[in-house]
Amino acid sequence: MGILKPKEEEAASSKSMEPFPSEILFSQNPFGTQNYVLKGCHGSKRLGISQTQDHIMAERKRREKLSQRFIALSAIVPGLKKMDKASVLGDAIKYLKQLQEKVKTLEEQTRKKSMESVVFVKKSHLSAADNIDDFHQPLPEIEARFCDKSVLVRIHCEKRKGLPEKIMSELEKSHLTVINSNTVTFGSSALDITIVAQMDIEFCMTVKDFVKKLRSAFESLM
Repeated sequence: MGILKPKEEEAASSKSMEPFPSEILFSQNPFGTQNYVLKGCHGSKRLGISQTQDHIMAERKRREKLSQRFIALSAIVPGLKKMDKASVLGDAIKYLKQLQEKVKTLEEQTRKKSMESVVFVKKSHLSAADNIDDFHQPLPEIEARFCDKSVLVRIHCEKRKGLPEKIMSELEKSHLTVINSNTVTFGSSALDITIVAQMDIEFCMTVKDFVKKLRSAFESLM
């Protein structure tokens, strides 16, 4: 084996280091032994740290968003005693069930009210008298219908001068506000009167009592 001169040794050393990547370190101790050290891959470590930081930030944002929603939920639930998430969620579920029960109750009341209005409509038509003997008397035919605060009155009676105005006056005495009225001559001696009115606060009669009172008023007017 030949002895290398200093310049040749330096060139050989430089040439021997060229194939090694930057991650491999080359060193030579005083005894001439060459040492090779593999450097760690810092690029992959940096990538892993970056991904972990992104995950931590995403998780932090998710928790903050969840906390904000719990705060908003606690603001609309009445009677909260504890503000921890489990208590807020439990009370919110109870409150939601209470609202559902209220909705069912209101729907049932509305349905029942509508049914009662239909019954009133079907039973609202009363004859001129309560017994058979009164059928022979020349009293008007009166029909009344109630729907919430609205009243529909239809009267078929003998033709008399000033009668529609007197009927309006009687309705106002019964705490009704006339919204619309229409009078049509039927034949040569009869009138067909249709009136739409609104109940005042003082009005407190049933449809049957209202028709009886209106019929009594007609007896004094005719």
